Formats: sequence, C-alpha cells, structure tokens
Amino acid sequence: MNAREAAVVELERRIGHTFADRDLLERALTHASVGDGARDVRHNERLEFLGDRVLNLCAAERLMVLDPDAREGVMSRKLASLVNYHACARAAERAGLPEALRLSASASKIGARRSDAVLGDACEALIAALYIDGGLETARAFFERFWAEAFETLDHPRSKDPKTQLQEWAQGLGLPLPAYEVVGQSGPPHAPVFTVEVAIQGFEPERGEGGSRRAAEKAAAQTMLLKREGADFEAGNDK
Repeated sequence: MNAREAAVVELERRIGHTFADRDLLERALTHASVGDGARDVRHNERLEFLGDRVLNLCAAERLMVLDPDAREGVMSRKLASLVNYHACARAAERAGLPEALRLSASASKIGARRSDAVLGDACEALIAALYIDGGLETARAFFERFWAEAFETLDHPRSKDPKTQLQEWAQGLGLPLPAYEVVGQSGPPHAPVFTVEVAIQGFEPERGEGGSRRAAEKAAAQTMLLKREGADFEAGNDK
C-alpha cells in the first residue's frame, strides 16, 4: 500500500464511511489537473456542483434547528460563513482529505494540495460522493462532524475582517461580490489619505477613508455593514 492509498483508508476511517463504489470515491478525490484535461480522466468538478447543493441544504437545516426564530437575513449571513471554500478547506483538512487527493505533479509542485480553493472544491465533491453512495444521512453526518468547529465561532462575526464579513453577507443574498474603487486621494506623499467606494448590486454604495487603499476598503466595508445591519434591524422591528 503506497502513501496515497493509506491516506484514502485513513480518510474513510475519519469520516466513518467505507465506499461501496470505489470509482466514485476516486473521482471525488481527483483534481482536474490530472491528465491535463484529457477526456478519459474523470475528475471531481461535476461532483462539486452537486456537493455544493447538498452542503447548503445541510447547513440551512442546521441553522433552522439552532435558532428557530432567526430572521432570514441573519441566517443568510451565517450560511455564507459556513458555505464557502475557506470553511470547506478547513473541514477537508480536519478529515484528512489533502493527503488523499489525486493531483498532477505540476499542481502538487505549486502547492495545490494546500490551496483553499482546491481543498474546498474537493470537499464539496466528497460530500456529493457521500450523498450518492450513502444517502443524505451519510452526507449530513459528515457535515455535522467536520463543521462542528465552525459552529463554535459562528456567533462571533466581529473577529473577521470587515471585507470578509461583507463578502459573506453578499453571498448569503446570492449577490455578486462587492466591488471596490478608489475615488479620491489626498494628503502629502508620506501620509496619503485614500477614499474608497464599495458597491453591491441593488444597494447604495458606501465610502471609507484610510492611510492605505486596503485600510480604506476595510472602512468602506465596515460602513456598508453597519448600514445594512441597521436596515435589517429596522425591517425586523417593522414585522
């Protein structure tokens, strides 16, 4: 048994499921880089599509159970923080998925095995494979085990960067990512002040200032968040 085969065995041990369909598991663990796009190599991109839907269902179900009275906007923000490639990558690492991945030599060389995007996609593909091979309960068991840590910090959003929070909020509403634009710069060269505007489809843009473009982007994101949270609060009181 080589190192990768041992890693696949360990993965199944950790997730508590032995696949009846070994080809399905292998496909879930095969990155598109394998075979350099050859048509006869079955990789995990189609499974990722299904896995994303199963993951959203499992996360939404859990949020409904945890807080039956939560407003839709609140649940949407929480859902977005649970269902993104960073969260999926952390779950993949806890499950031991990186070592079990099948990658091309070139992808491995550039660090794809530790890439959040690659791991996130593979995690969703694995969820789809679990759903197909073992049913929804098997997929749900995986979610509840490997997202347990994410739920522990779910009610502490302020620990996140404002730009990350705003991105998750927009994603939770099914909107495109926030767009940032420098609309002004003042001050001397040694102490510049940048003004950045952030725009989200369907909402009035907001601005923020800072000593660097990044700081101004954070300030703009924070302003947008505060405005949106205030609107959500007022809407909730009106119901």
